[in-house]
Amino acid sequence: MTNDESLMTNNSSLLSPQTWPFSLEFLPKSAYLVGGAVRDAFLSRRAEYLDLDFVLPVDALKIARSLANHYKAGFVVLDKQRQIARVVFDGATVDLAQQEGESLETDLYRRDFTINAIAFNPHTAQFFDPLNGVADCRAGTIRMVSPKNLEDDPLRLLRGYRQAAQLGFTIESNTQSTIRQLAPLLGQVAVERVQVELGYLLKSPQGTPWLINAVKDNLLQSCFPDVTERDLGQIIAVEQAGAILTECYPNLGLELNTPVSGKSLSLLSLAKLTNLLPSVADTAEELLSRLKYSRVEMRVILTVIQYLPELLSSTTSPMSLRQEYFFFQNVGSVFPALAVMAIAEGMTLDGLSFLIQRYLNPKDPVAHPTPLVTGKDLMESLNLPPSPQLGQLLIEIQIARIEGKIYSREEALILAAQIIAID
Repeated sequence: MTNDESLMTNNSSLLSPQTWPFSLEFLPKSAYLVGGAVRDAFLSRRAEYLDLDFVLPVDALKIARSLANHYKAGFVVLDKQRQIARVVFDGATVDLAQQEGESLETDLYRRDFTINAIAFNPHTAQFFDPLNGVADCRAGTIRMVSPKNLEDDPLRLLRGYRQAAQLGFTIESNTQSTIRQLAPLLGQVAVERVQVELGYLLKSPQGTPWLINAVKDNLLQSCFPDVTERDLGQIIAVEQAGAILTECYPNLGLELNTPVSGKSLSLLSLAKLTNLLPSVADTAEELLSRLKYSRVEMRVILTVIQYLPELLSSTTSPMSLRQEYFFFQNVGSVFPALAVMAIAEGMTLDGLSFLIQRYLNPKDPVAHPTPLVTGKDLMESLNLPPSPQLGQLLIEIQIARIEGKIYSREEALILAAQIIAID
């Protein structure tokens, strides 16, 4: 135990129970806060959302349930056998776990890295640091507790890279060597768990070099077996292209960096992920499905793979208005991801700017067409039955409009009649 006054002065405010959504009275005197919250306190890192992990010697589930009942908070048993439960408040998640082993020290010795093996007693404001995690926090070092701990849960291998990116730390050489040796074990981990760690590396600019390191160290071999050096270089190029497009076109940058749906990755992250995948759409789809990516994420990536060659070829063979129309109809809101991939592949911003301006202009008739007539109009005016022919007529009317051949509803109906007569 340490009673270092300066230590408590610097960190007690970040660990103050007064900032928690429950009274300290609910926790026994032997309860310790552990993990990321304690580590982040030493690094003066604050989070809008509190994520608190407590270790208790006994009655973890009972105390968690009592806490949830009193505050009418959410309650979930995460692991009944290991006695781990979660209480969910507005703005905070509180996990309570029964300590593993006969003592708190034994429990800490079972953790992944020393920086996550510091404990704090909120009743006494004392820190317990048997593995010198505080020193590693101050040195900016990710150091394993033991090789066996990494082997017991191989996801910890990738988590080390994620935390290095997240904290701006380096991985200690012996730990790095051990991770490389154990890398094949990551293939045993459920892909959903791998996807969470991988997601952070894809979302953050700080994650890009560590994502590349993870690939080079064979941590992701089971997920992405055929990645080349050029593919890794393209991930960096996508990151740089995203910054260029965001600076020149802030609205496009906003779309690039917004999750495509719910907790999904952003278009920029998915563009980076595309470079880890085969360039054949069917093969990429099979791999994405096995990795349990969502339908919306898969649609973005497959659209990029399918239409990027067409976009790149437009530099030497410009698209006609008809081709532009079909291009935007097919790619829709995925266009920003295609734009960033095209820049990464060497397409100039000048060569892409006209299409970007079309996309960003909601009144542009090519990228965002509005119909002169509807299918119902065609059926009523031309006495047509419902059929696929209606869709084809509407397309030809729209293309004639953007080519400047027609301008009004009446002209649209005349054109439709002419097309029917020819057919």
